[in-house]
Amino acid sequence: MDPLLLGGIVAIMTILVLFSGVSVAIGLLIVSAGFLLVFDGARSLELMPEILFGKLDNFALLSIPMFIIMGASIASTRAGADLYEALERWLTRIPGGLVISNLGACALFAAMSGSSPATCAAIGKMGIPEMRKRGYPEGVAAGSIAAGGTLGILIPPSVTMIVYGIATETSIGRLFLAGVIPGLLLVALFMAWSLYSTWKSGDATRLSSGSYTWKERFEILPRVLPFLGIILGVLYAMYGGIATPSETAAVGALLCLVIAMIIYKMWHPRDIWVVLRDSTKESVMILFIIAAAGVFSYMLSSLFITQSIAEWIGTLDVNRWVLMLAVNVFLLIAGFFLPPVAVILMAAPILLPIISTAGFDPIWFAVVLTINMEIGLISPPVGLNLYVINGIAPDISLKTILMGSLPFVACMIIAIVLLCLFPQLATWLPDFVMGAAV
Repeated sequence: MDPLLLGGIVAIMTILVLFSGVSVAIGLLIVSAGFLLVFDGARSLELMPEILFGKLDNFALLSIPMFIIMGASIASTRAGADLYEALERWLTRIPGGLVISNLGACALFAAMSGSSPATCAAIGKMGIPEMRKRGYPEGVAAGSIAAGGTLGILIPPSVTMIVYGIATETSIGRLFLAGVIPGLLLVALFMAWSLYSTWKSGDATRLSSGSYTWKERFEILPRVLPFLGIILGVLYAMYGGIATPSETAAVGALLCLVIAMIIYKMWHPRDIWVVLRDSTKESVMILFIIAAAGVFSYMLSSLFITQSIAEWIGTLDVNRWVLMLAVNVFLLIAGFFLPPVAVILMAAPILLPIISTAGFDPIWFAVVLTINMEIGLISPPVGLNLYVINGIAPDISLKTILMGSLPFVACMIIAIVLLCLFPQLATWLPDFVMGAAV
């Protein structure tokens, strides 16, 4: 059978299996085993266990559970509420300062936790009621938190970037740095739209209400600065050549646990057990998807599907930016239905040769891919962040949350366009800190 036709059949069957309700990892294994059995014979199945466990034999994977523990330690405390409150106290005198505080808190908490749903829940529980009380439009209040939560998969340390680095054998350190400037760009775009929308439709006389003394502003900082210090310390150790990403993640996880115990009195063994239990569940889920995606990639390569698609794309007489547009549309649609980790692991083996052949930088492409995944987090039908916001503010309709989030989707699309026009936004900082890529 023609490999391109076979690839189309594989894509259709994969979509049907995943839509049946089975987990992503099990679905990938079912599809892989089925096509290997039919087209390569029963003996090809003997390699599946070796590939499955071999994909996990990677020291860099240790950073995933460590960063997850780090984020879970922070998410289990009042760190998010304190971070929000600290920014509110410092920015409350600025017109529209509360929405800036919320987006700033989302960006910082996302960097600490690396989790989009956790960011939405932690900041939204405090921020949404306060913004509504002060006269901010419901759409801005809900949409800004939903969009701000997506920053968790872009701003380092990001588990999504780690997964991309492992899947494509790309430097995780470079990927982390590549996400910094685009992440700040998105925060700036989100803030600009929020302020414009607020001033246009909000009650301007109430937007800057509230006043705090200097004592009140400084007294909350000791509860926030230690966590921010850990993030900066982790990044300094990583880029200062002191330790590997896995080693810094382990130290960061330990320090976050210790600080959570000291500052927030998380002494009870039950609380620590919940952090470790939830972190283990999430880590195993991600690692299982990584292992299953390894088998899926082997199946695509064994049946010459990956090579044929790359060769076919190479023969197309189209502008490379038309090709990039098609890739973005594909990623956007995939992100509507699948979690970011699954999309990256399934698409990277196919897309990376195409991207490289077209002359695009894999580090730059990682940022573009991640922003596409961010759009999926606030877009139906899955739109995980939309449902998180609806859960913490059930009196705001899902339609209002969605309509409030759509302008932020436009901001993300603008960010992708800016990255295409100025790829240095993603590549300059990694090259400056770590030297030009060889």
